[in-house]
Amino acid sequence: MRLPLRSLCIFRRFFSRTKATNTERRGLCGAAMRLVQFHLLDDDSGGVRVGVEQGEGLDVVDLKAFDPSMPSTMRELLELGDTGLQCAHRALSSGQCVLRRSDVRLLSPILAPEKVVCVGMNYRDHCLEQNAPIPKEPIIFSKFPSAITGPYSDITLPPESQEVDWEVELAFVIGRKGKHIKEEDALSHVAGFTVANDVSARDWQMKRNGKQWLLGKTFDGFCPLGPALVTADAVRDPHNLNVECLVNGRTVQSSNTDQMIFRTEALVAWVSKFVTLTPGDVFLTGTPPGVGVFREPPVFLKRGDVMECRIEQLGSIINRVV
Repeated sequence: MRLPLRSLCIFRRFFSRTKATNTERRGLCGAAMRLVQFHLLDDDSGGVRVGVEQGEGLDVVDLKAFDPSMPSTMRELLELGDTGLQCAHRALSSGQCVLRRSDVRLLSPILAPEKVVCVGMNYRDHCLEQNAPIPKEPIIFSKFPSAITGPYSDITLPPESQEVDWEVELAFVIGRKGKHIKEEDALSHVAGFTVANDVSARDWQMKRNGKQWLLGKTFDGFCPLGPALVTADAVRDPHNLNVECLVNGRTVQSSNTDQMIFRTEALVAWVSKFVTLTPGDVFLTGTPPGVGVFREPPVFLKRGDVMECRIEQLGSIINRVV
């Protein structure tokens, strides 16, 4: 007997709770998908649309064309909860409303989130490379949502800074509202994972403005994100992913997310003590060692450099410095 999708989701939710392993997905009913936001290249209006990749780097199913009642942004789609994800899965399975990859330009999978939550010094070796103590509690800061840019967008060096640096990071996106979330329930609030680059102006972060981090982290375009929001069901284990950053084709950072001090569940539980998490909120989970500022001598980005941040199962974002 073939069960309807809703019944399968209910069964999966029950089954995952009975097994209770760290890598199970719980709560959000989402089959494995790669959700994207995009512009149609021949659409002069520049309207945002939501789609589903048929595979990493492959053609895109246009969700709005498949079902005109569906929203045009990822944040609105996530706010629909199971309804939105079920529609996206039906669209992918239908094989209809497919756009050639060459006809679309991918945007950040999330635009204008309510919050961009960032975690500092969340890899042990990154703490060691700067002679900093291992934190006992998550170090939380923020970027303004206006820092978010696309997975292949240019990064403009601001004239106010001469020390702009790279930071590859695993990011995740909240899919279900919650406050005071228990760690064992945290993954039920995560819609999926993506790749981020926490571009950082080190002079403003470490020397100016009282050494507060915000301004150095939040220049326009200082948060490339993408290429897709890979739903939690599609990631085998978010805490065992290879992470790498290349500058001009040379590896400058290479690690695995199993080296994180505070994992996804702990970060969701910790931050939700203080603020209500809402669909579309973006978390950047910290960077591994290898950033430019702690090299001998320090190395900073210059015009013409190309950064590639990649994480297995999620994909790559490539940004040129201009």
